[in-house]
Amino acid sequence: MQSEFTLKKIALIAHDNKKPDMVSFVTKRLKFFNHPKIKVVATGTTAYHCERAGIRKVEKVASGPYGGDAEIAAMVTRNEISVVIFMRDPLGKHPHDVDISMLMRVCDVHGVSLATNYETANLLIDWYSQNVLSK
Repeated sequence: MQSEFTLKKIALIAHDNKKPDMVSFVTKRLKFFNHPKIKVVATGTTAYHCERAGIRKVEKVASGPYGGDAEIAAMVTRNEISVVIFMRDPLGKHPHDVDISMLMRVCDVHGVSLATNYETANLLIDWYSQNVLSK
């Protein structure tokens, strides 16, 4: 029996102060992120860090301050993304950091899962590992 859930792309975004958290997150899940069924898209510098952490293939969009978050939001509206993981820094926001409100609204409108912290991202990846990749 085929699962009713499919996994398109997983989008990764991280504020500057949260890039180490994103690296830690993907490093612990390289088997998942390098699975043949997994497609990863990430904003500029986050993509660079994810590749250095060991993800073999990352589709790169612009850095967040240059519209990468908007590119990912457009992918959400085109039904190309299943999950957005946005490691955001709610306390150390810089003027160039991406504002999550637009991306959050687009994800809510289109029913796309959005994790904004490490633990929620863990839950989403664990769920997809068990319910999509294992099928």
